Amino acid sequence: MDDLQPEFMWKDTGSGGGGCPALYSVRQVPEGYIVQGKKISEGTRALLRQLADDEDAVFVPANVLDRLKDQA
Repeated sequence: MDDLQPEFMWKDTGSGGGGCPALYSVRQVPEGYIVQGKKISEGTRALLRQLADDEDAVFVPANVLDRLKDQA
């Protein structure tokens, strides 16, 4: 996933101005989203299914992703 061109959509309504967590859209192929959030602990990572070495996971409050429903 090299050279994606993310466009800022919005951030957590409770963010103190740091810009995190946030959601970005990617309109080029493949279309999708980039999620910016807090790193999860190693213990939480261990509970995820089949997380590959080149993958990562972050925590994002529901209010960031729930806004996608309003966009549909």
